[in-house]
Amino acid sequence: MSEKKTNSDWNYHPELPLKDTSIFGDLRNPRLIVRWFTKNWLSLSEFILLTMLATTMWLFAYPSVDNAKQFQLDWVIQIWLANFFLVAAVAGGLHWYFYIRRAQQKKLKFDQRDQTRNNRSFLFSDQVKDNVFWSLTSGVAHLTFFQCISWWLMANGHIPRIEVAVAPSWSWLWFFLGFVLIPVWSAFHFYWVHRLLHVPIVYKHVHSLHHKNINIGPWSGIAMHPVEHFLYISSLCIHWLVASHPLHIIFHLVWLGPGAAMSHSGYENLLVKDKRKLALGTFYHQLHHRYFECNYGNQEMPWDRWFGTFHDGSDECTKQTRERRKKMFS
Repeated sequence: MSEKKTNSDWNYHPELPLKDTSIFGDLRNPRLIVRWFTKNWLSLSEFILLTMLATTMWLFAYPSVDNAKQFQLDWVIQIWLANFFLVAAVAGGLHWYFYIRRAQQKKLKFDQRDQTRNNRSFLFSDQVKDNVFWSLTSGVAHLTFFQCISWWLMANGHIPRIEVAVAPSWSWLWFFLGFVLIPVWSAFHFYWVHRLLHVPIVYKHVHSLHHKNINIGPWSGIAMHPVEHFLYISSLCIHWLVASHPLHIIFHLVWLGPGAAMSHSGYENLLVKDKRKLALGTFYHQLHHRYFECNYGNQEMPWDRWFGTFHDGSDECTKQTRERRKKMFS
């Protein structure tokens, strides 16, 4: 496998300028939509792995929704423990593989540098320890909070619930379609919450904690200020309005938690015998962590392109982004 390096600021990056890979770029093109669906749902992908992980957690780790009609310490603690293990296993496993074992060395790693130590801007003067702390304390607590509220609401019939076992045929269609739509909704919600977090006063007191991670790693995914955790994970509230199955909520939670660890891995792809086997991080979001006022969303949504905040990796976009940041914080 060969790696092209056309910009010395990076250890690796994909071909630049970045292309528009959004399915919303041209909804009139059925081939684009089929290609997107095939890539994400008919091959080994982040989508499939997170669905399998969510299903495993639903079957073996989380308490039944029917046991959550009253708030009781046993089932709340069970959810907290399951979420703690979930985040620790995924983020910790990726960190071990890429940064301790160094199984890929720096192949497909975007940033040339190792993660920061002896830096007082981080708790314990250590980036990884700082990220672990925020992920396993506030991060797990907020995932648990929103899941427990959702479990209680669903158990008591306060929110619509899909009963697959006795559902009409259309509910089966909605059940499967839900998994496809959750990442789309999550990306929409993330973009607008992210724009709010970059309002200067909010950025200074809240979002700057996450942005200390310029050179990101798996533990950086949900290393956030508690206020940001609340806003970010509030994406789950969509299930309070739209008919859902408990597995939809778990998939959504896994997407927001372990999914963020995968997308912040710092590597574009997992290699097996020098072959790309699993897409992980994106250069699109890596640019955001380095240049801040750009690429607030993700590649599959058009918002950055529509609102003029898209960074395609070129020097010209870097210049424009730096000028925009200077104006915002002047």
